[in-house]
Parts: sequence; C-alpha cells; structure tokens
Amino acid sequence: MSGKIPQISLFLLLVMLLPHPGPASDLAREQRLADQIVDAILDGEPITLQAGTLEFLGIYTPAEAAAPQGAVIILHGRGMHPDWAQVAGPLRIALPAHGWSTLSLQMPVLEKDAKFYDYVPVFPEAIPRIEAGIAYLQSRGYARVVLLAHSCGVHMSMAWLEVTDKPQIDGYIGISMGATDYRQPMRKPFPFDQLKVPFLSILGSEDYPAVQRMAADIRSRMHEFAPLSVQRTIPGADHYYDDYQEALTDTVAGWLGTLVDGPAPAEVAPP
Repeated sequence: MSGKIPQISLFLLLVMLLPHPGPASDLAREQRLADQIVDAILDGEPITLQAGTLEFLGIYTPAEAAAPQGAVIILHGRGMHPDWAQVAGPLRIALPAHGWSTLSLQMPVLEKDAKFYDYVPVFPEAIPRIEAGIAYLQSRGYARVVLLAHSCGVHMSMAWLEVTDKPQIDGYIGISMGATDYRQPMRKPFPFDQLKVPFLSILGSEDYPAVQRMAADIRSRMHEFAPLSVQRTIPGADHYYDDYQEALTDTVAGWLGTLVDGPAPAEVAPP
C-alpha cells in the first residue's frame, strides 16, 4: 500500500499541471449575438459578468416597485440570447411589473444547427455563469433569488444543481423541462433529489412529447418536492409559448407570490 502512494500523488500532480481546455462553446457567435442585441435593449441594463476568466452578457432589469420582492435569474433556450423574443425576453421585461427584478444571462451557444447531443458537453460551462449571476444579485442586496430556466436552459441549470452542495436560491422554475431532439434521449435523469427549494414546473398543452413525458414523471413525484411545489399547464401553448406570453408571465408571477411571506422585501443596493 505505502509503495503506491507516491505514484498516485505524482499522477495527480501531473493532471494538475496539464493545461485545461478552453470553452467548447462558440464564443465568436456569442459575441455576435451580444453585438446584435445590446444597442436595441430598451428595458433593462446590459451588464458584463465574469465567469472565471470569461466575460459574458447579462441584462439586469430592476423591479418597478420601490421595494422588490426578490430577483429572478433567467436562462434562455438553446442557441439564443438573454433578450430572446420567445420566453426569456418577455419574462425579463414583464416580471418587474409584478415586483420582481430580473437578471437574464447569456448561456453558452453553439452553431445554429447544433443538436441536443452537441450541447451536452457544453452544459458545464453554464455552471460558473449561474454562480456569477447569483453573486451579482447578492451583491445588490437581494435576499430572495429564484432561478428560472427554459428548455435547454433547464439542462444547463441541472448541470449546475448536480455539482452544487448548497444552491443559493430560494425557488426554481423549470419551463418545458426535458426537451431534447429526435432519437437523442437524455443520458441521465435530472438530479431532482438536489432540489430542496420550492419548485414550479410549467409546460404547454401542445409541448413536445419529451416534455410531456417529463411532466408526467414530475406529477407522479410532486410529493417529493419542497412545500409550495406545483405543476402548471398552459392550455394551447407550444414549446415556445407564442401568443401565450401573458399567460406564461401570469403563471410565473402568481407562483412567485406564494414564496413571499408578507411585506418583507429584499434590500436593494443603489445602482
């Protein structure tokens, strides 16, 4: 036994000294997306966040109320951006009117035609971005932070949840959870056992079959989740909630209200 210890230690040392690979995501495309949307942002403030050595875009939109109830971090779907016209953009703009500030984050992207399995190796790149978003909101004095993710953003948020011992969030909202591509099923289940906070699952009645199957599994396990956890279906809505953005916002805002135990708003640092 004692003769093997130096070999193991040397091996670990060599691993530590090896150069770490750079991001697998398409940073050039990410920059192009940022260049396209930043000047067009009318509601909210584009900010630069730091994930390790990488700078990335976030859009912070303060609540309209003088005393916000908290803040919601928004993770967009596959290959999009934080002001995406479907789901991410409408929610980040609408929720402040309901007393919640929003921080919409740029998630890692690949080329436009990339499929689910192409994105799987990229999921871990989202972890430091989510951590950076939480840290930013905490630095502004928000005592209540909720994580909201849609579609591929759900997969990225679950990669974060899987490796986070004590997630610094007070609620989780998963919109259209479990979306993949044809003949590309999920390689492992979501780490729901790590989800110790109230949980809202949302889907459209016309959502993808994979999402419908995931929703059925969540319904059967809802008793396992924290109090205030529920599932809501928006009749008529598809995976992207086109023409159902108002219903989606009302569903999210209504549930967020259940997290508030009375008039105990977060203290927000001045900009």
